Amino acid sequence: MLLLRKVLINLTLLAVILVLFYCYQTSNGIRWALHGEQENVSTIESKGSNEDTISTTLFLSNKKVYYNVWCIFTKVASNSPMRRKFEIFAESLLRLSSVHIAFHVITDDDSKNVAENVLENILSSTGKFMNVQYYDVHELALQLQDIVSVMSPHFSSKPGTYYSDALFFLSLGLHRIAPAEQSVAAMFDADTKFRKDIKELFEEFNSFGSQALFGLAPELTPVYRHVLYLYRNKQPNTLFGEPASSGGYPGYNSGVVLFNLDKLRNSTVYERIVKKESVDAMTEKYHFKGHLGDQDFYTLLGMEQPKLIHTINCGWNRQLCTWWRDRGYADVFGNYSRCDSETKLWHGNCNTPIPND
Repeated sequence: MLLLRKVLINLTLLAVILVLFYCYQTSNGIRWALHGEQENVSTIESKGSNEDTISTTLFLSNKKVYYNVWCIFTKVASNSPMRRKFEIFAESLLRLSSVHIAFHVITDDDSKNVAENVLENILSSTGKFMNVQYYDVHELALQLQDIVSVMSPHFSSKPGTYYSDALFFLSLGLHRIAPAEQSVAAMFDADTKFRKDIKELFEEFNSFGSQALFGLAPELTPVYRHVLYLYRNKQPNTLFGEPASSGGYPGYNSGVVLFNLDKLRNSTVYERIVKKESVDAMTEKYHFKGHLGDQDFYTLLGMEQPKLIHTINCGWNRQLCTWWRDRGYADVFGNYSRCDSETKLWHGNCNTPIPND
């Protein structure tokens, strides 16, 4: 009888543990860690070039440090071309990385199944480990509805088109989406391909100024020369919309974004600048009507508050799009697309093929 009671107690304890584990696994931000490693969250600090100390790595699991990488992967069918782009992105990230990756994928139900299959094949073929966590795009969009509603009227194309969706403003609230223990992170478009170790990119955090919240590379097309047409007519000597190769400000490209999440969470300046009154005033000041989502806001922010953005070397976002070259800007396009640095990451924006190297 005593033995039976002990067995029943043990079975009850086991059932409770299993229920708690199931609730944890199915909470928002589903954790999918292959090879069954469990995480103890911690931070590792590295000294920057100034007196500020920036936490560049986030997870410590079995004495392994993980670097946080975010990507949006939605509306993808199993035979979609985006599936192959995502595969190239994830494979190059993992193959070239000398550090451990915590991969955060914002997705929907159908696309999540595609991502799982792609990542499982990559992990199997490379023999490497990557901690993967999924987030439901619809839930996140609701959490950030206040930001989305402010940005959409100014930085979206016509309703129903690609950039009108809320997901193209999610990066502006990543500090609210990301788990509190994450200090810094990087977000990438899925149509990118690494040529260098991501560890080198994270070293950019050590060059952030004391006020910098984001890190982005310059836009390599004359899109903002076009968008700022009215402002440039009224301000003929402005550097806004001019190519970086001649000392101008061409805007930023959001295919790669670095986030100092700790500073973002504590920034009253950023909290104020994403409010409707501020965004309305900035867009009116520069006669700015964009169509590229968060990228437009980062570009506007760099005009109004340049110290909030650290400019990353163009080699970390080597854009391949030539769309504007054939839309009336052929005579100046080369000045914008010029990047004299080594290519560390290809960005096949505008559905441009990425070189096989």
